[in-house]
Amino acid sequence: MRLLLLSDTHLPKRAKTLPPQLLDDVPRADVVVHAGDWVDTATLDLLAARARRLIGVYGNNDGPELRARLPEVAYAELDGVRLGVVHETGPAQGRERRCAERFPDLDVLVFGHSHIPWDSLADDRLRLLNPGSPTDRRRQPYCTYMTAELRGGRLTAVELHRLPRAR
Repeated sequence: MRLLLLSDTHLPKRAKTLPPQLLDDVPRADVVVHAGDWVDTATLDLLAARARRLIGVYGNNDGPELRARLPEVAYAELDGVRLGVVHETGPAQGRERRCAERFPDLDVLVFGHSHIPWDSLADDRLRLLNPGSPTDRRRQPYCTYMTAELRGGRLTAVELHRLPRAR
């Protein structure tokens, strides 16, 4: 099972559209996961129309329309992997401990907010993934998103995709 992970799209404030490379990758995914800060409902509608399955949450920049359609935390079991999605996990320092305590029954937690890609293991069991942002790199060298594979009840082949710099 192939996952596409993204967060912090901030459309149309940070960009007018999602990058073509990302949009081309959406139909190749079995599940698209968005960890919040969509900002507009058009992005939610676009991904819902193109994705085979969409799992998303709202972020701190998402208004009432998005909050009415999305949960603060989402959970799914995918190919035997217990997945959670949340927008914000707090400061980097202590993140693994906090997340392991808050989400004791998960195998993978996808989060956003910082726009900084993150891949770590908490408590030798919980994989923490932040795909960065495909539209707003902030202090990062590139805009990014992630893909991953689920096989035999395990998360495998996590890949961070760097997007070309906007001209």
